[in-house]
Amino acid sequence: PEREAKLKAAAEARAARAAAKAAAVGGAPAGDAPAADPEKEAKLKAAAEARAARAAAKAAADGEAAAPAEPKPPSPMQPLLDLASELVRAQVAEDAIDEAYINELDGHRPTLIVRGDRLRATAALAKSHPSLRMDYLRNVSGVDYETHLEVAYHLVSLQSGQEIALKVKTDREAPSVPSVVPVWATANWNEREIYDLLGIDFPGHPDLRRIMMPDNWVGHPLRKDYEPLDPEV
Repeated sequence: PEREAKLKAAAEARAARAAAKAAAVGGAPAGDAPAADPEKEAKLKAAAEARAARAAAKAAADGEAAAPAEPKPPSPMQPLLDLASELVRAQVAEDAIDEAYINELDGHRPTLIVRGDRLRATAALAKSHPSLRMDYLRNVSGVDYETHLEVAYHLVSLQSGQEIALKVKTDREAPSVPSVVPVWATANWNEREIYDLLGIDFPGHPDLRRIMMPDNWVGHPLRKDYEPLDPEV
């Protein structure tokens, strides 16, 4: 309240200064100066009043902008995020989740960043628990953030239509994330592609080998530090 009062006072002071300046510009000529043209004087006065009005409006807008913003309403997916987080912490491990948040840019998707050594158990829970039933793995993707690598799993419940995402961060020097093929068989080729293009190992994968590049290819083309043999290609 004290800051808001100061901002309001400052806005009123700016408006007063603008009004005083406008009055000075529109006032009658002083001393022995020749009388002004009435038509010109009327135009100057109107312009000054317009400037004063704009200054007052800006001051009022500044005061309104400084007021604290209304708190954002909770996401409609917050209950699902809370449920998934509580289940994982209770039935997998208290330390299984590094972070839980709503990804507003992705349709308010509930997202859990899971520790690598807890991924397999978390995936099995998400698929089998009756309150979640994330029985369809829509997509698996890998990302190079330069400081670390990440694997993201987009899950869908075919019963409820609800969706959540699991993410796992891993070191760039020796990246390794447990395979979820034992939980969702469709992860097989996705994990092979990530292994091929980003170099992330997936322990527990039944047939982890390159799927796009030749077996003797050097490097992983989707890494941001990858240097192609021919930069023009």
